Amino acid sequence: QVQLVESGGGWVQSGGSLRLSCAASGRIFFDSYYMAWFRQAPGKEREFVAAMKSGGTPNYRDSVKGRFTISRDGAKNTVDLQMNSLKSEDTAVYYCAARPIRSIFFPHWTEVSDYDYWGQGTQVTVSS
Repeated sequence: QVQLVESGGGWVQSGGSLRLSCAASGRIFFDSYYMAWFRQAPGKEREFVAAMKSGGTPNYRDSVKGRFTISRDGAKNTVDLQMNSLKSEDTAVYYCAARPIRSIFFPHWTEVSDYDYWGQGTQVTVSS
């Protein structure tokens, strides 16, 4: 089993920054897992935010490109999401997700159903 624990959420004014962190533990070889961030706003479906494999090129949803940066630390088994220039529409519960990589060639996984493991979520509130 893999456990994911998010931290770093909170309240910030529009234009501000927050950094989220997700720590992975359990039966995991971190470098062989594709790690992602999703978010879910009240009344809306959970949506993809960003993802990357170890040493790979990050993939972002269009609305966060240039503002959010995903990064991984293989020594610490963590994946972070640096969020700058936050907007009120970024308000949501942010979730860390993981899935194992089982082949050399694979797509950019962006659907909720693509991921096997989830954290409990951390609230991000952006006040305008």
